[in-house]
Amino acid sequence: MFRNTLSDTIIALATPPGKGAIAVIRLAGNDAISIADRFFFGKNLTKAKGNTIHYGKIKDEKGKIIDEVLCSVFKAPKSYTKEDIIEFSTHCSSYIIDQILQVFLRNGVRQANAGEFTLRAFLNGQMDLSQAEAVADLIASDSAASHDLAMKQMRGGFSEEIKILRSQLVDFASLIELELDFGEEDVEFADRTHLEELVIKIRSVIGKLLESFQLGNVIKNGVPTVIAGKPNAGKSTLLNKLLNEERAIVSEIAGTTRDTIEETLNIKGIQFRLIDTAGIREAKDTIERIGVEKTMEKIGNSALIIYLFDVTEVIPDALWNDLKILKDNVAHLILLANKMDLYPTLRPEEYYKKGLISKENLIPISAKNNMNIEYLKEMMYNMILEGKINDDQTIVSNSRHYEALHKASEALQAVLDGMKIGVTNDFVAMDIRQSLYHLGEITGEISSDDLLGNIFGKFCIGK
Repeated sequence: MFRNTLSDTIIALATPPGKGAIAVIRLAGNDAISIADRFFFGKNLTKAKGNTIHYGKIKDEKGKIIDEVLCSVFKAPKSYTKEDIIEFSTHCSSYIIDQILQVFLRNGVRQANAGEFTLRAFLNGQMDLSQAEAVADLIASDSAASHDLAMKQMRGGFSEEIKILRSQLVDFASLIELELDFGEEDVEFADRTHLEELVIKIRSVIGKLLESFQLGNVIKNGVPTVIAGKPNAGKSTLLNKLLNEERAIVSEIAGTTRDTIEETLNIKGIQFRLIDTAGIREAKDTIERIGVEKTMEKIGNSALIIYLFDVTEVIPDALWNDLKILKDNVAHLILLANKMDLYPTLRPEEYYKKGLISKENLIPISAKNNMNIEYLKEMMYNMILEGKINDDQTIVSNSRHYEALHKASEALQAVLDGMKIGVTNDFVAMDIRQSLYHLGEITGEISSDDLLGNIFGKFCIGK
């Protein structure tokens, strides 16, 4: 799919299809400027300077005016793909867009594949593979934190760290390979003590990167947060108050929520994916049983559980028993003693139980009256992210990068194990090569057509 395409001139709509004021149509390739000049009437584009914009008209082969446009000219290598690029800003009419595209497709220009502009930027050395993937993450970002994470990766912070690790390892790898050339002379160019120290150091850095993936995944994809509890505990009321809108049906009839309801809540730039669930109880019919089964499934896949209980009905012993099924299924648990407006004399400490409930994770609330809702949001953020993000930290958010780092770490452990038992140099060299291969997969120093097709095929067309 991606072979031998750099010589083609490609075209695509670079803005989303649909109604709007302006659409941008992008051409890239060695002949982009000369072909565009044949149908653009205003400025001679072949004589235009790079990074300039010109007003004119686009006409078809018969001289019929299609639209009045602004034409942006970018000349190699100072462009997104390091090729000549033309961008037409047209009126956002589906008819106009189609007519312009068809003119160029009839005259030596090919429709761009998904992600092909960014693929060309990678192949032409404008960015490495992890930076290219960050472009897709930036487009998909829907919170301040995910935006900042994608921007940092796109600027090359993560790539630079991987390149440094790989460079250090390459120096020793070359010495080991040199020893293989002098195998019969029993010479040693690579100091084994220094090699061991380096491998331990690199594995330590990789280990920290691997540990950051859980946080990176949360920042990128949001925090799956389940609102759970028995029927009529106030789960739907809480969801509505958190979102500040009437999203879920609220009723005094137990079991009103039969299915899960999912919405997103942004707290300090982090997306919490709230899931309002059916009440946990013995189901009386098939539909209700399915709802309860879905609740337990969502609980098992959540990063944070917000468990509500009705203080007017639930005694401490009953709550402790209910929580036994949740304790081993989630890393973070917040308990809400709801309907405090009906029982203002309740002492929350009556529900405390060592290793299960304490003042750190129990909040008395009245969802109906907005009591402690803002404090709950603060606790949700702090429980997941407080103290875990700093500006200098490199955070892994891409599952492909995580897998490559994991394999590199395994290969480096094999290097240590091999040296410990005294394996021959060729086995040590093989394990070092394997670790270098996996590190190179991250930045694209090692890549294949299948890998590139999988990565860039997920991009939108026009990017």
